[in-house]
Amino acid sequence: MRPDVPALHKTFDYLVPEEMAAAVTVGTIVRVPLHGRRVRGWVVADDVEPETERGRLRPLLKVSSAGPPAEIVALCDWTAWRFAGSPVPLLRTASPPRNVTPVVWQRRPAAPPTTPSVALWAWPPAADRRALVRDHLAGDGSTIIVLPDGGRTQVLERELESAGHRVVVFRADHPDAQRAAAWRTARDGRCVVIGGRLAVFAPVPDLASVIVLDEGDESLQEERAPTWHAREVAIERAHRCGAHLVLVSPAPSLEAQAVASEVRRPDRSVERDGWPVLTVADRRDDAPGLGLFSTALVDAMHATLAKGERVVCVLNRKGRARLLVCATCDAVAACEACGAGVVEADATVVCVRCGVSRPRICLSCHGTKLKGLRLGVTRVRDDLDALLPRVAVVEVDASVEDVPVTDVVVGTEAVLHRVPRSPDRPVGLVAFLEFDQELLAARYRAAEQALWLLVRGARLVGPRTRGGRLLVQTRLPDHEVLRAVQHADPGLVGVAERERRLPLGFPPFGGLAELSGEADAVAHAAEALRGRALTVLGPTPAGAGWRALVQAPTIEQLCAGFDAVSSEIRGHGRLRISVDPSRV
Repeated sequence: MRPDVPALHKTFDYLVPEEMAAAVTVGTIVRVPLHGRRVRGWVVADDVEPETERGRLRPLLKVSSAGPPAEIVALCDWTAWRFAGSPVPLLRTASPPRNVTPVVWQRRPAAPPTTPSVALWAWPPAADRRALVRDHLAGDGSTIIVLPDGGRTQVLERELESAGHRVVVFRADHPDAQRAAAWRTARDGRCVVIGGRLAVFAPVPDLASVIVLDEGDESLQEERAPTWHAREVAIERAHRCGAHLVLVSPAPSLEAQAVASEVRRPDRSVERDGWPVLTVADRRDDAPGLGLFSTALVDAMHATLAKGERVVCVLNRKGRARLLVCATCDAVAACEACGAGVVEADATVVCVRCGVSRPRICLSCHGTKLKGLRLGVTRVRDDLDALLPRVAVVEVDASVEDVPVTDVVVGTEAVLHRVPRSPDRPVGLVAFLEFDQELLAARYRAAEQALWLLVRGARLVGPRTRGGRLLVQTRLPDHEVLRAVQHADPGLVGVAERERRLPLGFPPFGGLAELSGEADAVAHAAEALRGRALTVLGPTPAGAGWRALVQAPTIEQLCAGFDAVSSEIRGHGRLRISVDPSRV
C-alpha cells in the first residue's frame, strides 16, 4: 500500500481481512493505520510475500473507494520515474475525487509493450479539426482525446454525440461530483473521453486510440512537481497497450517528431487558408519618435475598427531583460553565438542565454551607442486612449478573468486566452507590439513559444478567407518564426530549432532538468547528481532561492540518475525538480 502522503517515498505491507478480499485489488483506495494515524492510500500490489512476519502485519481498516486500475497504477509509477517525482500526486490525479463503489476489475493479461502506430499531423490553427478527429476514433474500443483548450471541448462533445458516440468529459475545473461520475462512466469502457491533460489517465479498460490535440501547448505540462507532460504520458500509455496514437499540432514539436516517422499535412490549399494573413512591420524603417505605434499598426487599427471589428494588442512585460537596440541603425543587439538578446554589463554586453560577452558594438553598423526599450501595458493603454479618442480601450493581464466585448483590448499574452468570441463583432486584428522580446528571449524554446503566440492569435482572427490579420512589429523580419507563418509552413521553425538544440543536447536530443529551491537543498542535490556522471551547471542565485541545470545524453540516463539519488537528496530543505522545463 502506498500512503497518500507525498513526503513518504515507500510502500507498506498490510493484511487484507477476508470480508474485504473481494473488493481489494491493485488500485483500490483503502484506509490503514500508520504511525498512530488513519491514512488513505492505494493498493499498489497484491498477493505479495511480506518482508516481515505475517503476525506483525496490521490489517486494512476500510475499503474507501475504487481507484485507478492496475495498468494506470503502473503508468503513474513510470510517470513519477520519468519526471523525477512522487507517484502520490499522480495517483490522486488518476483517482475519482469522490468515493466510487469498487467493482471487481476484469483482469486482462498484461500485453507486452508494442510500438504503436503514430500519426503526426501539422494542422493549421484556424482550420476545422473535427473531421480529422472523427477519422481517428477507435472503431472498436475507447478513445481518449486530450484537448488543452477547454473552450473547444463543448463543440467537440456535441459533434461526437450527434454522431452517436458515448462521450465522457474529463476536466479539472468541473465539480467533484461531476468528475466522479465521469470517472465511473469511463471505467465501463466503450466511450470517447475528452478532456485536458488529466484525461490521459482516464480508467478506460479498452483503450484503442489516443488523440492529443495541440500536443506542443504548454498547458499540457503540469506546473507542480512532478512536471509531467500529457503528450509524453500518452506516448507511453499507447506504447504499453498498443493503441493508435495521433498527435496534432499547428506547430509540431521536436518531441513529437522524434516519435513519428513523418509529419503529415493537409492539402496545400487547406494549409494556406488555415493561417491568416501576417503583416510584418519592420521597425528599422520607422521614423524617430513613433514609439510602439508604427504607421502600419495605426493604419491597420483604423481599418479594422472602421469595419466594426475588434483589435487585440499584445505586449509581454513579464520577467525579461531589457531589450537593447542600436541608436544609429535601430538593429536589435543580439548574441553572435546563439541569437538571444544581450544585456549591458559594465563596458560590455553579455548574452542572457549562453553568457558570451563582447564590446558594446552593433553587429550591423558597428555603432557603439545602444539604447534600451522600456515596455509597459498600462502606458500602452494610455497612449491608445490618446491615439483613438472615440474608441473604448481595455487593459488585460493574467489577473483579469472577465473581458468585455470592446473595441480595443491591450494586454500580456493572457489576453489571447481571455478575449471572448462574438459573432457580431469578430476580432479582425491581433497585433504584437514588440515581438522581438519573444524571438530573443533567453529560453531554449523561445522560437517554439513565439510561434505558439502567433497560433493563438491566428485562432482569434480566424482563417485567411475571413479577412482577419496578424500584425507583428519587429526588427527581425527574416526570423524563421515569421517566415513560417507567412508561408504557412511551421516546419521552418522545426528545422532551425533542430540545428540549435542538437549540438547543445537539449530535449529531445538529451535529458534536461532544473533544480530550484533553498541553497542547501539545491547544492546537495547538485553534488549528488554530479556523482552519477551527470552534467550539472550551477548552482547560482535565482530570485529568493537558488537554481541549477542538470543535463544527460539521454532522458533515460537523466531519470536513472535522479532515481538513484532520490532518497539521498531529500531532507535538506525545499527542493523542486522540473524535468523538461519549458521556460529555461
